[in-house]
Amino acid sequence: MATPNLTEEANDLRLIMEETDREAVATAVQRVAGMLQRPDQQDKVEQYRRREARKKASVEARLKAAIQSQLDGVRTGLSQLHNALGDVSDIQQSLADVSKDWRQSINTIENLQDVKDAVVQHSQLAAAVENLKNIFSVPEIVRDTHELIEQGELLKAHCKLMDLEFSRDNLMYEQYRIDSKNTHDMNLICSYFGETQTLSEQLAKQLWMVVERSLVTVRCDPTMLVSVVRIIEREEKIDRRLLERKKQTGFIPPGRPKKWKDKMFDVLEKTVMTKIEASQSDTRESNKMWLVRFLEITRKYVLDDLLVAKNLMVQCFPPDYSIFYILFNLYHKALSTRIEELISEDLEANEIVSLLTWVLNTYKSEEMMGHPELMEEVNINIMDPLLPQNIVDNLLSKYVKTFTSNITGWLRKALETDKKDWNKETEPEGDQDGYYQTTLPAIVFQMFEQNLQVAAFINEPFKQEVLRLCLKQMSSFLTRYKEEVILYKDEHLKDRQHPQCYVQYMIAIINNCQTFSESITSLKKKYSSTESDKNEEAIRVTLDTVARDGCLFLLDEVFMDLEQHLHELMTRKWLGGSNAVDTICVTIEDYFNDFAKIKKPYNKEMTFEAHRRVVTEYIRAIMAKRITFKNADERKEGAERMMKDAKQFKFLFKKLSDTASSDADRLCDAISAIAEVFKLTDPSLLYLEVSTLITKYPDIREDHILALLAMRGDASREMKQTIIETLNQHKSSSMASMQPLFRDITVHTQTIGVPKLLK
Repeated sequence: MATPNLTEEANDLRLIMEETDREAVATAVQRVAGMLQRPDQQDKVEQYRRREARKKASVEARLKAAIQSQLDGVRTGLSQLHNALGDVSDIQQSLADVSKDWRQSINTIENLQDVKDAVVQHSQLAAAVENLKNIFSVPEIVRDTHELIEQGELLKAHCKLMDLEFSRDNLMYEQYRIDSKNTHDMNLICSYFGETQTLSEQLAKQLWMVVERSLVTVRCDPTMLVSVVRIIEREEKIDRRLLERKKQTGFIPPGRPKKWKDKMFDVLEKTVMTKIEASQSDTRESNKMWLVRFLEITRKYVLDDLLVAKNLMVQCFPPDYSIFYILFNLYHKALSTRIEELISEDLEANEIVSLLTWVLNTYKSEEMMGHPELMEEVNINIMDPLLPQNIVDNLLSKYVKTFTSNITGWLRKALETDKKDWNKETEPEGDQDGYYQTTLPAIVFQMFEQNLQVAAFINEPFKQEVLRLCLKQMSSFLTRYKEEVILYKDEHLKDRQHPQCYVQYMIAIINNCQTFSESITSLKKKYSSTESDKNEEAIRVTLDTVARDGCLFLLDEVFMDLEQHLHELMTRKWLGGSNAVDTICVTIEDYFNDFAKIKKPYNKEMTFEAHRRVVTEYIRAIMAKRITFKNADERKEGAERMMKDAKQFKFLFKKLSDTASSDADRLCDAISAIAEVFKLTDPSLLYLEVSTLITKYPDIREDHILALLAMRGDASREMKQTIIETLNQHKSSSMASMQPLFRDITVHTQTIGVPKLLK
């Protein structure tokens, strides 16, 4: 069968050779044509021929070598194939002989079953003989093991227990091999070794007691804990060996696998949970600080236990146990569970803050889980948070609601207490600078400060939320404060004798506004770096309104006492030498002795307002035309009296303000300017003097000028008409920015109106 294949390969090879020859001839022709293109190249034909002959000889030599190598390889391959064919034939013959022998030995194998049974029985008897000593001494070993367990000799007790279990397990295994369905013999063996399981349980109980007290035991007797760990390790090895045999035989002794290592970790977990729960010694009913006390005790116990575990317990356990990491996680899990249980007890606002502060800050701080020695082993930052974020958010939301309700009540109560002080018969206390004040700002901002300090312990966003809430509540509170101040003033006006210290407490209220404003600035600077919000702006507007209203209420009080004396101005009695201005000055100075207890800037503003109102009332008395000068002597006397009064007012208010002010001088100069109008003796120059007055006080109106002229008593109709016509022409636009003085002064007159006069 190989000959035709060789023939075909030879034919293919021949065809390939012919094709190659043709390609070679064509290539040679092409090369020769390229060499003989020029006449001078024909002289080198012989040189070309010798060069090509050398190349041909070299190629033929390499070709012959390659062909010879290929032929040698083919020859070797054919020889190996021939040998392999012979080997295959021999193997086929051998397999046939083996098959024949196997068929002949089937009957022989069946005849050996009795021998097989005898071997199994011999194995069982050998196991029985081997354990015969232990079998006869089982009661004694049980007794000794029980005594060793009671004496705490756990390692020795475990050795005897292992001997008992080894004897029992071997006997049961041999019985299982004979007849796995023979439960009678199995039960007989179990019954004979029945105390073995009881001893195992007693030993396990002792082990778990040691494990439960491991954090204490490791400090005083670490060898006991090491013995327990060695026993558990032995049992783990036995479990692994028996489980491997079960995969092969299907047999496993009763009570296996014991899994004492897993049970040890279960005991540790229960111990940690029990210890965390036992840390709470107080209840809400017995101690208001029960939660703070529980958290502090827990912090101390957990830190101490973990440090003991890190420094002592790890030396008693194999490294693969990772005992410190296990305990760290057990405490973390137990604390998380316990904290969630506490949250379900409907905590109060202060308790929520204490809990969150502990969870979010203390827990991860160096005082607890973030202790430097602990961080060497475990990084708390990569562990799950003690409380899920949604629970933290719910607690914060609950606190905000409770805080809002509480702070509303606190502010209402503080205001009610402050209102009671307003009606006292004793003056309010002064601060270190002597300014009157009440305790309201201190109480309010002490509440805010305490809550913000607590919020700052939780986290920055929550602190900002509490600050925003405080400002919002403050805004609402000041609105009520403003309303109560107005009611306080209204009640006083019903009977000005009560309350006795109305002026002093109104001063304290004004100062409170300044204190409130300073306290808000302090809070913002201390607890926030953000820009002012709408609540803060509303608070400042309200405080300024309350303070300015308080100043006006006090000035109203002053001018109520001055009303009678103001009515004497510009009357015949005043012209005759009345002491009304003296009384006015004395009264104002007396009041301003108390007003000196008002803080800046309101005391300065109040002094200026009092000055303005005194001048306004004086000018209003002039415009009331209570007197008409009969002749030049009366006009001169009245003008001099007015100038004297102006100097007296100017002296008074310079004394009260302790500062020089062009606006204040301008107020009293208005009286002097009007006096100059009255003092003028030449009526023909009257319109010039009036023009000067109009230039200085551009808000003066026609009715004011007519009232002055009427009081002067000598101005003709034509003169009045001329002065009125030039009134608007002499108003100076440069004075328009000054504070108006005549704008609010009305003139009640029944004389001929300006339009009719001009007509």
